[in-house]
Amino acid sequence: MPKHTKVRGIFNLTVLVASLGYFVDMFDLLLFPIVRQPSLSALGVAAQDQVRVGAYLLNWQMAGMLLGGILWGILGDKKGRLSTLFGSIALYSFANIANAYVQSIPAYALWRFLAGLGLAGELGAAITLVSEILPKDLRGYGTALVAAVGVFGTVTAALVGKYIPWRQAYLLGGFLGVALFFLRAGIRESLLFTNLSHEGVKKGDFLSLFTHKERLMRYARCILIGLPMWFIVGILVIFIPEFAPVLEVSGKVDPAIAVACCYSGITVGSLLSGFLSQIWGTRTKVIGLFMGMAFLGMVIILLGRGFTPLMIYAVMTWLGLASGYWAVFVTVAAEQFGTNLRATVATTVPNFVRGSVVLITNSFLLLKTSLGMLPGAWIVGLVCFALALTSLLGLKDTHGRDLDFVE
Repeated sequence: MPKHTKVRGIFNLTVLVASLGYFVDMFDLLLFPIVRQPSLSALGVAAQDQVRVGAYLLNWQMAGMLLGGILWGILGDKKGRLSTLFGSIALYSFANIANAYVQSIPAYALWRFLAGLGLAGELGAAITLVSEILPKDLRGYGTALVAAVGVFGTVTAALVGKYIPWRQAYLLGGFLGVALFFLRAGIRESLLFTNLSHEGVKKGDFLSLFTHKERLMRYARCILIGLPMWFIVGILVIFIPEFAPVLEVSGKVDPAIAVACCYSGITVGSLLSGFLSQIWGTRTKVIGLFMGMAFLGMVIILLGRGFTPLMIYAVMTWLGLASGYWAVFVTVAAEQFGTNLRATVATTVPNFVRGSVVLITNSFLLLKTSLGMLPGAWIVGLVCFALALTSLLGLKDTHGRDLDFVE
């Protein structure tokens, strides 16, 4: 394929607009950790209770993403990829605008749940659409472009969360979603989906993922390889202000800067992993490399003592970079399954991983109470990495796979 044709293929309108879903995804996931402390303080939560209440709110948001992943994934396979992109961003926008007016923790939890429910369809539907409209020799670059657009979400959220009051920050997030809703009016449905007319083929049959042993194992492996990323974000990054005294940090750690460093690293890592998977011609080896980098970062942060805040920010950036196989991880999930289940899988897999934060944070809080912060983090982290590595070793590489098939 001529070089100019490749460039035009990657930068077509559908890819660019679908990529903005990752922008909103990254914006929201970064914004909540940044405004967690000021918003909880404004709602009257005492400093000593903010870890517990913060975990409670995060769990509600991730529970919404877990349920939303199923809802939007099934809808994406039954009604089309665009239906997911439009419906999910509409719900997210409404919920985030409402989030700006909460006056209590229960109301905060409700709207974070609904925002998570809406946001759940964004990344999976975008990756599915990009994977299906691009030829197989360009999919890795398409993934990288999705990640590159996402960097503006992290930068925007970091600036908004740091310099704009938390209620106005949520309002801006909602209005960004509204703008994205209207931008999507010009994109078209995937031809692979519209041409799916195989007689007797069920579309979006979520339960079929659990009724066939090989398919179930394939699905479970796709989910488990993502656990380390959300252990890092959900424990090591979000709660770094609470880890700081135990790590003997010589100075105050700004959670906004720490989270911004992590998510900037994630976006750069997503861009890098997408290009590497295309250049090296492999998805699984790239994921293995980044997983090893993430493990190294966990060891450094949990064994180190006497950090300066600048050193903490550097480690947060490294952890983010190492967690940047997120977009490749979702692409692998999309490529593993046929057109009739692809949106269901690509949407549920990342949200099941995000939903696992409920189990990860609760396990950490339980172990923290009985063993302490560092032993609790070690145990939860090692379990996450062990499950991910075992699953990766059993997963087939899908680079260059023809996606015109059904389950």
